Amino acid sequence: MHEGSHSHERTMKPRKLFYLALGSIGVVYGDIGTSPLYAFREALKPVAIDGLTRFEVISLISLMIWALTIIVTIKYVLFLLRADNEGEGGTLSLLALLMKTANGHTALLMLLGLVGAALFLGDAMITPALSVLSAVEGLKLVAPSLTSYIVPISVFILALLFAVQSRGTGAVARFFGPIMALWFLAMAAAGIAHISDDFGILAAFNPYYAVSFLLHEGFYGVVVLGAVFLTVTGAEALYADLGHFGRQPIQWAWFALVFPALTLNYLGQGALVLGNPTAMSDPFYLMFPQWALLPAVILATAATIIASQAVITGAFSLIRQGINLGFLPRMEILFTSETNTGQIFVPSVNAVLFFGVIFLVISFKTSDALAIAYGISVTGAMVVTSIMAFDFVRVRWNWSIPVATLALAPLVGLEMIFLGANLLKIHDGGYIPILMATAFTVIMWTWRRGTALLMEKTRHTDIPLASFVSSIERKSDHSPAQVPGTAIFLTSDPESAPAALLHNLKHNHVLHDKNVILTIRTINKPRVPSADRYKVEQISERFSRVELLFGFMESQNVSQALATLRKTGLKFDIMSTSFYLGRRKLVPDAKSGMPYWQDRLYIALANAAANPSDYFRLPANRVVELGSHVII
Repeated sequence: MHEGSHSHERTMKPRKLFYLALGSIGVVYGDIGTSPLYAFREALKPVAIDGLTRFEVISLISLMIWALTIIVTIKYVLFLLRADNEGEGGTLSLLALLMKTANGHTALLMLLGLVGAALFLGDAMITPALSVLSAVEGLKLVAPSLTSYIVPISVFILALLFAVQSRGTGAVARFFGPIMALWFLAMAAAGIAHISDDFGILAAFNPYYAVSFLLHEGFYGVVVLGAVFLTVTGAEALYADLGHFGRQPIQWAWFALVFPALTLNYLGQGALVLGNPTAMSDPFYLMFPQWALLPAVILATAATIIASQAVITGAFSLIRQGINLGFLPRMEILFTSETNTGQIFVPSVNAVLFFGVIFLVISFKTSDALAIAYGISVTGAMVVTSIMAFDFVRVRWNWSIPVATLALAPLVGLEMIFLGANLLKIHDGGYIPILMATAFTVIMWTWRRGTALLMEKTRHTDIPLASFVSSIERKSDHSPAQVPGTAIFLTSDPESAPAALLHNLKHNHVLHDKNVILTIRTINKPRVPSADRYKVEQISERFSRVELLFGFMESQNVSQALATLRKTGLKFDIMSTSFYLGRRKLVPDAKSGMPYWQDRLYIALANAAANPSDYFRLPANRVVELGSHVII
């Protein structure tokens, strides 16, 4: 059953709520839960140059607590989790919803959505590299002689993580929640143990410290903000995973465990540094006594692996949404669970992420260096989501422009300050996420634009289906030979005679008893009820038009959908049915609507696309492909 549905939310039993909340701790909060490993340490660095003051330490912790409160608690947990597309969350899900009502600003909305999705993919590359490195670096304190092995150990762990993706995470996923819950409890305990080092740290709850620090520190304050932002990384994943668990479990997990544990840990780190300024070199691990250091490193490594897994899974889901919404070419998608269609594996994306992550670990070598590059992709994604949320509350919740501006302008303003602070680090490695996001955006925009141009080009030469059928049904001496069985012709344009049908007549001079013109459409909803899956229209005695509808979160299993269709009265035997696919060979044209390089990119993407018969799950021994040349 789909967890995100509202009726389901209202009637959730306490036991089910507990298990879903526990599961969400493992998947949704992995990223944000590993931030304490490095966030405070990075925020201290710019301030400590002239020597640390008591005011600065309390102010930094105050900034972190209020960043968690305003951005994660208010924006994501309380507000954005309600901005869902029939239970699904995330940038592309929100885009699909807004596209239904976009009046005149479709292109702008689409660009925003693509940039947000691209930034999330960049995040999916940096998160595993940064979090695993920062966990393994704890070994320096356990055994300093292992320092030179930190990068190889991190690479080995990450290689192992990407290698097991194809097996699916279902078997180990049930342990994710309990391990992450243990991690949060350990962080809370470590924090509580050190708050007594200096109770003055409790003043951090007063926002006065956060605000006055920013007002007095000037440029340093902005630099520090970039590091403070590391405390809220992972908030986008929280929204993207809405469909997996539903709103209530995610909210319960945040308020009951995650938010208190993070707050206590940051307070403990602050009190430790107030009591012992030399601890600023690694305040997280130095909170643990010597005997607990190795268990803490092992638990932290497990937590970072789980956090990385959650981001990788999120990237797979996002790619599937992108393919179904027409922003990416078809890719091979493997299902790793027989019961949960959300558990998927995309080999090509897994390979790209793997090489990207390993490159980042080897080139940056330390979590300090990588943390500098990290904030840009996360802040950028957050700004995009906030701007799209402005459109959402106006259109979906009917808020007036003044009310929507009053509610969201402070959030956007705050995030823009964070983005500005992170952009200062462009020359220190911040260009990496910008380059990644630009590449992903160009690919998605090119695919969308190229597909639209191709449709336009072929439409000029297409023969309207109605006139084709009426001419073929007229009995004459030149009528093609009739052969038994059913032919199903896949086409993206149900109004025109499919190219495969015309080629079949031209070369084979035959027509089947029954001919089905089949169009597969993805609609801007996560799922389609099976009763609404198909539309059937009888054009003539031998021709019918069938439209199969899928949601953007669903796998497009055409064989299964057609089997259901047979039960409802469309008569054909699957074993005497042939599926005809048109295969186009694309040739670049200097006079086309796109620059030459974009033509080449589109053709490369089209050539790399998964075979339609695999993607749509057609019976392999019943598929016939007929090719044609198209100049674009």
